Amino acid sequence: MASFNRAIIIGNLGQDPELRHTQNQTAVCTLNLATTDYKTSADGQKQEFTEWHRVVVWGRQAENCGKYLAKGRSVMVEGRIQTRAWDDKQGQKRYTTEIVAQSVQFLGGGATRSQGQSQGQGQGGYSPEPAMNDNSGMDMDMNMGGPSTPGLDDIPF
Repeated sequence: MASFNRAIIIGNLGQDPELRHTQNQTAVCTLNLATTDYKTSADGQKQEFTEWHRVVVWGRQAENCGKYLAKGRSVMVEGRIQTRAWDDKQGQKRYTTEIVAQSVQFLGGGATRSQGQSQGQGQGGYSPEPAMNDNSGMDMDMNMGGPSTPGLDDIPF
């Protein structure tokens, strides 16, 4: 029996990214991403439910997230779900479930650290920035017309 572990979420950052480096100087960035669902209650009232997701990004992609993202920014994350366990200072076993990002796509609709203000594209709008894939080696200054960048006709909304 085959198995499949893949998460794709689009949401907004609830705080600025936290960029750190391991002892061997590998960059790791933690994102707190909010997604919102709406449901109608039995009495017809529309209710909002926000779910918070912890996202971990590694390497060059982590550096770019730390440099260009800020609280409120919309992103799309593709990755795998992972649960880790550790012992806290009191010796208690602790667990966390997180998404280990394989790709982070910066979307419009929020502030960036380099701009400090909205891009004026509206919530969830398209921003022609490249996808940040672990294996792409793509830099923020590269030509935007590469094969991993969708055209306006490729966007499903």
